[in-house]
Amino acid sequence: MTGTDTDAGKTTVVAALLRAFCLKGLPCRAIKPVQTGCTRNNGTLYVPDLFHYTDAVRYQTNISPDIRALACFEPACSPHLASLKTGVRLEAEDLAAKARAEMADGRFTLIEGAGGIYAPLNERQHILDLMLALGLPVLLVAPNRLGCINQALMAMRVLAETPLPAAGLVLCETSPADDGNRDLLPENSAYLARHAPEFGFPLLCELPFLPELASQDDRARRRGWQKLSEFLGPAADRLAALCSPEPEDIAADDAAFVWHPYAGAVPAPKTYEAVAAEGSRIRLSDGRSLIDGMSSWWCANLGYGRADLQLALARQARMLPHVMFGGFAHAPATRLAKKLLAIAPPGLGKVFFADSGSVAVEVALKMAIQYQLAAGNSRKTRFCALLGAYHGDTLGAMSVCDPVNGMHHVFAGYLPGQIFLDRPRARFGGEPDIEDLENMEKRLRAHSDELAAVIVEPIVQGAGGMWFYHPEYLKRLRELCAELGILLIADEIATGFGRTGRLFACEWAGISPDILCLGKALTGGMMSFSAVLASGRVAEAISSPKDDSVPGVLLHGPTFMANPLACSVALQAIETLLAFPWQENAARIGQRLAEGLEPCRNLPGVEDVRALGAIGVVETKKPVDTERMQAFFVESGVWIRPFSRLVYLMPPLVAANDEIDALCAAIRKACERGLHL
Repeated sequence: MTGTDTDAGKTTVVAALLRAFCLKGLPCRAIKPVQTGCTRNNGTLYVPDLFHYTDAVRYQTNISPDIRALACFEPACSPHLASLKTGVRLEAEDLAAKARAEMADGRFTLIEGAGGIYAPLNERQHILDLMLALGLPVLLVAPNRLGCINQALMAMRVLAETPLPAAGLVLCETSPADDGNRDLLPENSAYLARHAPEFGFPLLCELPFLPELASQDDRARRRGWQKLSEFLGPAADRLAALCSPEPEDIAADDAAFVWHPYAGAVPAPKTYEAVAAEGSRIRLSDGRSLIDGMSSWWCANLGYGRADLQLALARQARMLPHVMFGGFAHAPATRLAKKLLAIAPPGLGKVFFADSGSVAVEVALKMAIQYQLAAGNSRKTRFCALLGAYHGDTLGAMSVCDPVNGMHHVFAGYLPGQIFLDRPRARFGGEPDIEDLENMEKRLRAHSDELAAVIVEPIVQGAGGMWFYHPEYLKRLRELCAELGILLIADEIATGFGRTGRLFACEWAGISPDILCLGKALTGGMMSFSAVLASGRVAEAISSPKDDSVPGVLLHGPTFMANPLACSVALQAIETLLAFPWQENAARIGQRLAEGLEPCRNLPGVEDVRALGAIGVVETKKPVDTERMQAFFVESGVWIRPFSRLVYLMPPLVAANDEIDALCAAIRKACERGLHL
């Protein structure tokens, strides 16, 4: 139960509904999570709203409801200020957990918020955060008076953009209308009756002002509460039906109908139902909160629940959610392309938008082949990559992944045969390895006449092994590609946007690629999206082929290319990142990861421990049992998903020190217990 503002009539509506449920013989309760303005009398705390609840149900009802407040404060101000004045900190998750504990017995429960939806709980959370943490249907109460239409529609629009089910709207006369405003009330009702359903909030009823409720006479108050409970009868029926749906078993349905990544379909893998996420934490359906050590496969670099990204998405959805990109231009794509070229390594001049990281790699490979064909180099159709590489799951991307130990080796007979360089041995932070550089040069020169491009993950080989190699290798590779007429493709899908401690990992070597692939954190983890940045030389060559038989267009065009929603969110995510101390945070997180994981180095079964930027890795000597280890991590309150021989961390750049420490402690404890063996 929430209102458009303070004194909207919420308490009166809750009390009357409570009476209506009691008269129906329905076991019920009312909870006030936060109550301010309490008074003391001889040491006893008087909670005003609870008095109204009790007063409404004490007259001729069939059952006695459970009525309580969870946090009470004497200062008569917002929950945030009242708690500050008394040295208590309110947290939405804590209040929601306490409320859920009260609700465990299955009684129908009415929960009344404090003030409006944006009444502050603390310096960053509002009553809306408590509502989201609870996930219950919402009944909105608006006072029927001058200004109520504006306030009600604004509140409903905000609520309509949340996943909270809408129960409806109740209009409540909170004071006697004078003769001058009397004719406003039916007009307000008629207007809201027409427009509230657009936001999913049907007008359920209008409650008149009843002076009997303020009477000192018990019989008068009883008549008043009875009248209100009768007015609210239909609303009570709707709420009872809405809150008693057919039970849904997400775990069973997931196992029956869904096929998860890198898993068999039968039997279904063990999964955990996520229902919400905020900051660096993911909340499960059972109420547990997990510290996210993976940034949801490295894309949620800014953490979860960011209002600025949500607003960017909502604003664009109202204007232009999508339009085909063939023949149309739109501001979100143009602005994003301009911004990406401004922050990317120098020399890149055009942006091609795609759907995902794997598709970005496909586009980059096609660009390289078309570039060589357009330049008259028809024999240059193969690619070179590093052993240990991972570039995606689509066919072209798989062909440049590690051919021996990679996850795609089973498709080896169906993929184009590519050329592979030994993985650089020289570690990041160590000394360059001359033999690394000589072997790379020898192999590139031997195949220069057939190579369209070399594709690498700069500095950090991600899913192929979390290996951090020396920048000198990348620098020399850039020089050789330029000399031999081979394009250099930098796959920064995992490393871009600050993950390694530089905005782009190429900056560690001071180089610019011919083609740059971006994805994952491009939208701050909000949605799948990618971009391929090409140099002006590559774009011009493809557009002006020497041979008329070669098309002068790039032969790729996703249906949802440059989706305006994704472009708007990506642009906001970049602006947010650049305004955020990402570099300091990456350094802080990296140092803490290095220190927190180092004790694992001398444990049995551990091959190596390493950290770079906001990445920390414990490499084991043999593949770990992912499901077993993951279950331990969930019980420890963290979300870490190992794969093969890697137990690694890539937490959001907003993660706090205590969260990083908890992640590291969980890995240490797992290794100390031998769960990696």
